Amino acid sequence: MNCPEPSREARSSSVALKNRIVARIESRSGWISFADYMQQVLYEPEYGYYSGGAANFGGQGDFVTAPETSPLYGRAMAHALIPLIEQTRPQILEIGAGTGRLAHDILAELASKGISVDCYDILELSSELRERQQTSLSACPHVNWLSALPERFDGVVIANEVLDAMPVQLVVKRKTGWQELGVCHLNGDFVLSERPCDTFLADAITRQIPDSDSLPEGYVTEIHTHACGFVRTLAEMLASGSGAAAVFVDYGFPAHEYYHRDRSSGTLMCHYRHRLHTDPFFLPGLQDMTAHVDFTALARIAEAGGLDLLCYASQANFLIGAGLMELMQGVSAEMDARQYSLQSQAVQKLLSPAEMGELFKVMILGHNVIPPAFMLDVDKSGRL
Repeated sequence: MNCPEPSREARSSSVALKNRIVARIESRSGWISFADYMQQVLYEPEYGYYSGGAANFGGQGDFVTAPETSPLYGRAMAHALIPLIEQTRPQILEIGAGTGRLAHDILAELASKGISVDCYDILELSSELRERQQTSLSACPHVNWLSALPERFDGVVIANEVLDAMPVQLVVKRKTGWQELGVCHLNGDFVLSERPCDTFLADAITRQIPDSDSLPEGYVTEIHTHACGFVRTLAEMLASGSGAAAVFVDYGFPAHEYYHRDRSSGTLMCHYRHRLHTDPFFLPGLQDMTAHVDFTALARIAEAGGLDLLCYASQANFLIGAGLMELMQGVSAEMDARQYSLQSQAVQKLLSPAEMGELFKVMILGHNVIPPAFMLDVDKSGRL
């Protein structure tokens, strides 16, 4: 791959992480699940991509998120949250807040509408990202940081591009059935190695993959056991309160599209300095690693946990319904021609089917909440 060389310090950090992973593999009889490997390269203390400080958002980093693309994203999201806040409590909990840009833009837009929140809590597992957020949100009132989910919550939860970064298990279809792909260490390199699925994983395959028996031999895909477990816990937290909603934004598909027979190599992708590739063993700890989201599986888990599926829509339709174009018209008078052109390009990126508009989806879950009219207008939950 034609990728920029990391600094000596960064490469040394990657080597240290690799040594930790090798030790873990050796302590587990020479094999760990891919989910275990992914957990370490992203979240291992000191050296993981998110926990060690390698995560870099924006134009000069590894990837660009929607909140970093334009402040209009956060402003439109604030408009979508207002009818949800009005039915619950003026409390917001953001899971994985990145640079803090989304929190800043939501709070600013709510304040401009005369709406104040009692608290804006952030659950951030990365101490390095938490420090960035504390700096960028130092002027924002009522922002607090949590180390774990509360037992119950009334208000609105936001998770923007969080589920895609949760570890996944890899599986491959063989003549004898499904096998789990794990990670071994051989001749100085990490390699994939397979073994029979345990009962838990085999049951998850049966539940989540439509017509799994009919898929061709050699078919590789992901099972989202971590994301499903997280949504199950979140559902318990929200359903135990008097009223709450959760807003998930991520790239992904319904199950029948996710596990289409033509998607035979799965969706796992790595991001390094705006270069996309599929090698999970490249520079461990220095690159991001994600998989698309199976929204059908998550919706079923949430509904089983007592939540209602309020809305499932493409990001483009959701943002337009929330008033993004009206917000764009409102800023035209505040900008010169060059600024307006740049903002228009950013909005186009958010809405274009060839960019974020169609691939990214918005899923709203709720407890004792009625979806506002615009969500009903754009809802495509029947596709799940």
